[in-house]
Amino acid sequence: MLREAAQEESAPAPSGLQEESAPAPSGLKSYDLYIAGKDVAGDGWVYTVSGRSLLEDVFTSVSLKRSLEQDPESEASQHPYVVGRCAIADDDAIDLATQAAAAAAPDWAAVPLERRMRLGTRFREELIKHQDEFLEMLVAESHPVKLARWELSCLLQIYSPGSLRWYLKQMRVEKEYSGRKLILQRQPDGVVAFNPPQNAPLPSAALSVLALMAGNSVVVRAPRSIALSTMWLLRDIVAPLLEELDAPPGVLNAVCSNPKQTMDRWIADPLINDIFYIGGSQEGLRFEQRCVAHGKKPILELAGNDGIVVWKDADIKWAAEAITESFYGSGQICMVPNYVLAHPDIAEALIAEVREQVKGIRPGFPEEEDVLLSPVRRSERFFRLLRQALDNGASLVTGGHRTELDGTPSETGVFLQPTVLRVDGLDRARTFDVVREETFFPLIPIVVAERDNDDALLESFLRFVNSNSYGLRNSLWSRSDHVIETFVRRVVNGGLLKVNDSHIGFLPYLPSHGGTGRTGGAFGEANYPMLKTSHVQGVSIARDISPYDAVFGA
Repeated sequence: MLREAAQEESAPAPSGLQEESAPAPSGLKSYDLYIAGKDVAGDGWVYTVSGRSLLEDVFTSVSLKRSLEQDPESEASQHPYVVGRCAIADDDAIDLATQAAAAAAPDWAAVPLERRMRLGTRFREELIKHQDEFLEMLVAESHPVKLARWELSCLLQIYSPGSLRWYLKQMRVEKEYSGRKLILQRQPDGVVAFNPPQNAPLPSAALSVLALMAGNSVVVRAPRSIALSTMWLLRDIVAPLLEELDAPPGVLNAVCSNPKQTMDRWIADPLINDIFYIGGSQEGLRFEQRCVAHGKKPILELAGNDGIVVWKDADIKWAAEAITESFYGSGQICMVPNYVLAHPDIAEALIAEVREQVKGIRPGFPEEEDVLLSPVRRSERFFRLLRQALDNGASLVTGGHRTELDGTPSETGVFLQPTVLRVDGLDRARTFDVVREETFFPLIPIVVAERDNDDALLESFLRFVNSNSYGLRNSLWSRSDHVIETFVRRVVNGGLLKVNDSHIGFLPYLPSHGGTGRTGGAFGEANYPMLKTSHVQGVSIARDISPYDAVFGA
């Protein structure tokens, strides 16, 4: 009965689900669940208050959320701090979304690839058209506006004309051979479920468009604690584009729901084929095992512990700029640098330059143009890592304290100062948790290598990078063709290697996500979601060919 409801546009929503909820208070963005091409009422609401309010008056902002969740009709919804609400999905709604996706998947997979590819072109056009609203949504969820522009730049590169042409080439290749047409094509996996993270739900949810282009139908879970931007993107940007392309209802479904409740249902549901999981490594690798045990493809985007290598001939100023990217968003971005390996000849100059450039990384309200730090709500682990490193022999270069909105050091501040440590010696560097693990704070160690001849140092740096248990991105700063070529040829860890470039910047063709080890799981690599959510199929089309001759002929 649920699948019939997903297919029939006029059918009533089953299991007590109602199409559309009561109107929202005037001026408040409000999103129902989006299932089978319809807005469906949920089981209550979660509210978004502005990121500014959490810094300006945290007591009022928290009180507003609690009041509204207890009484959705409360006058609190008219408060200027309240920017939107999203309906909450129960078990029935989660299952209905999956069934709607499964019902739509065969018809959408049958749509010609070239037509599906138009979705990527149109998506990019709509992102540019709505870029101001895109930025407003992220700023409302506490993303500094400068970083919100960086997140938009990521999507504009992923869906750039050059990238789309490359995806198309990977999806289908035809060759002629001995009177046969040989085809290598990628077929969609079916129903792909997406689990965006709390720190960047909107740009992560935008990857679902690539799965749609591959011919899959999708179900996206908007995080309950920060659902508004995800629902805006899917309901107001992607859904109308699918209607424009005459996609069957149910190709796209979006629900705001509890993570464990949703994951448990997705893993148990035979209609789900792939689950795109973004989260921490420990939980993600356990999740991978559960997926495999239930016959599902896990696509993992987990933690990173990225390294930057600075060779003796590097441009110190620009290398330091790349290192300070570690502090963007207070380090709460998986692809920022987490440690530095410095050639001893330039270590002092590099540390001095980093210390100077750190002065420009400041806290503030998210809508302020020069702000790059974000609040850090749970800072206990930051101070634990810092104490452990200092007790183990590291030295503090700069930072190490909480700070207020205006940059004043404070025991009660919600920001953390950009913090740089010096660690001497490659041999003992991985005895420091701050070097070995992802920190997710504005905290980076600069490891100064022991003095040795350059050939031995180069080998030591390569061993260190390749032995990292994570594998998202690596960077190298060097002018030497020999050093660059050696790294390009021999660095096997990670999904992306950047040389003399921004560590976090995005480029067409190259992957924006993906990695090895604890970053991507046993099958981790550079992640192109359009390829990850499809599988290779070989085809041979022959005419007037004798099977006997094909086997035994010359």
